Amino acid sequence: MPRIYLGIGSNIERERHVAIALDALADRFGELAVSPVYEAPALGFAGDPFLNLVVGVDGDLPLRALADDLRALERAHGRPPNATRNSPRRLDIDILTYGDRVGTEEGVELPRGEILTSAFVLRPLAALAPDDRHPACGETYAALWARFDQAAQPIRAVPFGWRGRELTPAEGCP
Repeated sequence: MPRIYLGIGSNIERERHVAIALDALADRFGELAVSPVYEAPALGFAGDPFLNLVVGVDGDLPLRALADDLRALERAHGRPPNATRNSPRRLDIDILTYGDRVGTEEGVELPRGEILTSAFVLRPLAALAPDDRHPACGETYAALWARFDQAAQPIRAVPFGWRGRELTPAEGCP
């Protein structure tokens, strides 16, 4: 079974929708590996800041079925089917990686390009899986984060609890 990393974001009723996503993914996949939660400003549009995190799951659901399930979950929680890329989101769930697959498969870009360009994706991924390697470039997520221009995209760890677990340590994140 491949390790799948999913990015979760919300800037409308953020805590509620992040918890909804985590509950739905746990119901579907069982035990989740969950990163700390980070707050980042909206990029590309004027809007409230996002909460972002990354979840790791092990699954054998075909890629297209997974993508369809995630879109259905987003729509069930208020995402319009015709939502534009840079707009407010109740819930946004993206497939970041699907094992070591590289390329565009069934309309899904693997690995997702935002891993290398967006702090709100790379930071939680590096916190969750620092020694895992980016499927295309082969570098660890920790090394990629260490070289990232962190001043250009501000992001901060924020307290967040789910199912009795504190996802972000009180003292911040590594």
